[in-house]
Amino acid sequence: MKHPLPAHPQHIGVLRLSALGDVCNLVPTVRALQRQWPEAKITWIIGKGEHSLLAGMSGVEFIVYDKSTGLAGMRALWRRLADTRFDVLLHMQQALRASVLSLGLKADVRVGFDRARAKDRQYWFTHRQLVPRERAHVLESFMDFAALMGVEDTELAWDLPIPAAAVDEARHLTGDAEYLLISPCANPRLRNFRNWSAEGYAALVEHAYTQYGLKTVMTGGGSTQEREMGHRIQALCQADAVIDAIGATSLKGLLALIDRARVVIAPDSGPVHMANAMGTPVVGLFATTNPDRAAPYRWRDYVVNRYPDAVREFLHEDPATVTWGRRVRHPDAMSLIRSDDVIDKFDALLAATASPHAPSTGPTLDRESPDEA
Repeated sequence: MKHPLPAHPQHIGVLRLSALGDVCNLVPTVRALQRQWPEAKITWIIGKGEHSLLAGMSGVEFIVYDKSTGLAGMRALWRRLADTRFDVLLHMQQALRASVLSLGLKADVRVGFDRARAKDRQYWFTHRQLVPRERAHVLESFMDFAALMGVEDTELAWDLPIPAAAVDEARHLTGDAEYLLISPCANPRLRNFRNWSAEGYAALVEHAYTQYGLKTVMTGGGSTQEREMGHRIQALCQADAVIDAIGATSLKGLLALIDRARVVIAPDSGPVHMANAMGTPVVGLFATTNPDRAAPYRWRDYVVNRYPDAVREFLHEDPATVTWGRRVRHPDAMSLIRSDDVIDKFDALLAATASPHAPSTGPTLDRESPDEA
């Protein structure tokens, strides 16, 4: 017998710890829940870094779990929520660590992914699972939780707050002139291979500067890899064309930079989804991950997509039949992206968005049936 879902939930729990791009893609689901049940309390259990990006989001209580604290941190969180019982817990993290964390939370019903989309046997830890849907984008998979709850209004809304200090942080780096923003490096996880070449970015920087008078702001964390990439790009460009902001901003400061950018260009990483959330035009660079699943949602028409070529060349499989979400873990995959590919998309996006922040698609979620997907 299925556990019934609450018709009028008073307290909704959301469990999603990471990562930056994923939590950006989840925000529209939270906004949809808020529109459906404006009086309901929403508590989001979230990772430390991700919270620093979303802090101040209206109508949401954040409970932060720092993954570095391990089981001790879980126990502390369980104690904090010992007197809390959720009408429904939306378990939206497909990882064993999150499932273990969920065990110490009290909820009348726990909702998770369907078996095809669940990882680490997440369905062992939930009472109800999503209706199966093939070939779903990450944002669509999150919105499926709201649909299962009975939400019909799937308008995409983010409304992420940017404090004045973060705006000042951004303006201190750029002044008031328009600029292109690039974030050259993705999270350096094991066998990620999402980074494009310094030479490719340099060609783009020169094009933006010579053809449009746009300087380029480089952003990223303070890791050695990111700083070295920034130095290589800068060495290949005119000195006046680049502002090096790698390691120079907070996450809110980065969000402010992205919000004010004319265009953002980056690989599959947090900044492309942050740009999508802010309505900033964005070109995503994809070869190792499938953009149909993970592209910046409102700007999918402007993705540089070499994923099918990478699947054929490095996996020796047919892109039409390869497992959904399969990654191409090969260090040469991103080299399939050519400078002309990126420059052409950049030019097209500039031409299509004479006014900054004009989305390329409508404001509502694509709702395809499984047969159409």
